[in-house]
Amino acid sequence: MVESFTAEERAALSPYVTNLDGPVFALTNLPEVVKGALFARYSRSPKSLRRLLLDEFMGTGALERPVGPAFDTTRAEQLYERVFFEYGDDSVAQLGGVHLACEGASNILTKVLEWGRLMAYLEQSTRYIPYDDQPGGRYRYHVPQELAGPLRERYVATLDRVFETYRTWLPRLRDSFAARFPRAQGDSEQVYRMSIRAKALDTLRGLLPAATTSNVGIFATGQAYEQLLLRMRAHPLAEVRDYADLMLVELRKVIPAFLRRVDLAERGGAWSSYLAETREAVREMAERVAGPTAPAPRDEVTLVDFDPDGEVKVVAAALYAASSLPDDQLLAIARALTHEERLDILAAYAGKRGNRRHRPGRAFERTAYRFDVLTDYGAFRDLQRHRLLTLEWQRLTPRHGYVMPVAVEDAGGREDWERVMEDSAWLHDAIADAGLGEAASYAVAMAYRVRFYMDMNAREAMHVIELRTAPQGHPAYRRVCQAMHRLIAERAGHRAIAAAMTFADHSEVALERLESERAAERRRRS
Repeated sequence: MVESFTAEERAALSPYVTNLDGPVFALTNLPEVVKGALFARYSRSPKSLRRLLLDEFMGTGALERPVGPAFDTTRAEQLYERVFFEYGDDSVAQLGGVHLACEGASNILTKVLEWGRLMAYLEQSTRYIPYDDQPGGRYRYHVPQELAGPLRERYVATLDRVFETYRTWLPRLRDSFAARFPRAQGDSEQVYRMSIRAKALDTLRGLLPAATTSNVGIFATGQAYEQLLLRMRAHPLAEVRDYADLMLVELRKVIPAFLRRVDLAERGGAWSSYLAETREAVREMAERVAGPTAPAPRDEVTLVDFDPDGEVKVVAAALYAASSLPDDQLLAIARALTHEERLDILAAYAGKRGNRRHRPGRAFERTAYRFDVLTDYGAFRDLQRHRLLTLEWQRLTPRHGYVMPVAVEDAGGREDWERVMEDSAWLHDAIADAGLGEAASYAVAMAYRVRFYMDMNAREAMHVIELRTAPQGHPAYRRVCQAMHRLIAERAGHRAIAAAMTFADHSEVALERLESERAAERRRRS
């Protein structure tokens, strides 16, 4: 169906839609609340979207109404008042999104910001940005407002020494790597310099405390922001709660109707109280039943749960869409197949993958793996960003010890590294002994280990393992995901599933960023 518009209507619509005639078009130059309200009304009207925009959101005098922020949002606000707030139809809050910048956030706060699944994030990387500068005369770390008096002074003095050690060792380590890995013939100076720089930054990031600040860019819908703000308002750390208030102020400038419930006592206030109360209740129960128990020695990665029949179920699921048989019958057929036959079926289902982005379909979601991981906080930061899985972590403390890169020891940095770790642990304990256990995590260096679990289906495992074992990845998380791949094949016995992960890379790499920088230069020249 092709809808016709008068010349006046076409002139009125043209600033707000990408085309006036085709059945597919995008909205432009409209406030988020108007776009969301349009789609909310769309589901309850026989009119086309362009006709709705003309009839119900522009009205008389559309030609005189300016483009952009001055667009009249009264109609949209009224619609949200009725559909979203009064009727409780939360889904309409998914129809408007905002790009939000959160700057100067500690690495503790960034993990809170990046919790939600239905949000998109981009975080400043310790791999590409050195932390040896002092903007405004001080190093880039957060000082929690929970600290006061002598404890605050100790915190600042200790973290200043940590950053000074980092700044001292950055050029030393670059020189050490340059001597160890001379520039190959054919590599440009830029490719070589960037590879050496990334190697040094990767190696030294373990010195940085969790208080180190970063910038995070977020894109999300109104509904996702609402849930994030409710969690943040219930958080025990003042930094997180303060950022929730700052975010709410800015978001209300763009999508005010989406966030009306956040600070209403009977709505958002009650939700946040519920989250805080349950967190505290579970903390008390954990202390009662598991507090005195010392953790048993464990490998860096442990496969703690899997389905022994998982591979058979994935084979049956792979056959399902191409068959007319019911699921249970296909499961019986798959169980009777030989290993080689199951391998052939999954090889056909995965197909000839040209790169890791060519992933097979949802049959791989038929089984799952739960890994308990104990690795340094730096590696955790990277793995935590995978949101299409279930991940939970424990509080960062010095309890599980730290890692020291071999390259640091080879360059003569063992004494300085150990001193930073000792200072970090001492400061953490001093803050914790003052009754500020949550704030104590700010002091902990990223080289210390943190425990977390990752629970994912086989399809997401393929994505995580292939991405994070790529040669340009950080050695710490490469090692974790290489172990996951081996455990799926050997511990779970799902060799056909592991074999489908053809881009899992178990090679040893000297300069992780070298091939990536070479490829980038080739693209620049083409």
